[in-house]
Amino acid sequence: MEEKEEKREVQDQEQVIQPIVDFGSSLIQTEKGTIYVLTIVGQIEGHQLLPPTSKSTKYEHVLPLLAMVEESDRIDGLLILLNNGGGDVEAGLAISELIASMSKPTVSLVLGGSHSIGVPLAVSAKRSFIAPSAAMTIHPVRLNGLVIGVPQTFYYFERIQERIIQFVTANSAIKREDFTRLMLQTGELAADVGSVIYGEEAVELGLIDKIGGLSDALDCLHGMIGEKKRDHGAPEEKK
Repeated sequence: MEEKEEKREVQDQEQVIQPIVDFGSSLIQTEKGTIYVLTIVGQIEGHQLLPPTSKSTKYEHVLPLLAMVEESDRIDGLLILLNNGGGDVEAGLAISELIASMSKPTVSLVLGGSHSIGVPLAVSAKRSFIAPSAAMTIHPVRLNGLVIGVPQTFYYFERIQERIIQFVTANSAIKREDFTRLMLQTGELAADVGSVIYGEEAVELGLIDKIGGLSDALDCLHGMIGEKKRDHGAPEEKK
């Protein structure tokens, strides 16, 4: 009997450790609730594989994980840790849209940086935090490889860019004109058009909700979980 119990404990540990190894995620269980921690690092990998030497977050891994978190009765909230350098626009938007559409409490924390398509990822959660030293790069949509120089190509770029602007402004407090100005600003980036903003500036602009670290993000998430539990458990009012 003891051997069977030991085997079960090992299997339970392996089930917790495996997601950490494969996806950079973990499960935190406390009396306050159960939180799923998802780390999004490196480049967001889309339909094309990145070199094996590059750190990447694969959208085909993240999307089913988010669906699992939303449907699981064991998980009360989601904490997203961000330190990424952009990547595939459509893959990044797909992850962002899924996070934004979740009913469970979600909190994002920008550590190091969340650049380019990482900006929609940072604002997709219900509450967002950024470390004082963290940076966010905002620039227009770019394309590597062959570009057909016809008006339709540039119109396509404009439409993708508009999708990003609409998503960011809908999921944060930043004004459309401010975000567009930052995106098209010249003179700040040496070899590109755009802007780099840091923690306090991101909060002042309304792009991110608050300056903070891990404890702040966890306290906020636990508060949201507790509030949802109280609302869910409250008796219905009689009509």
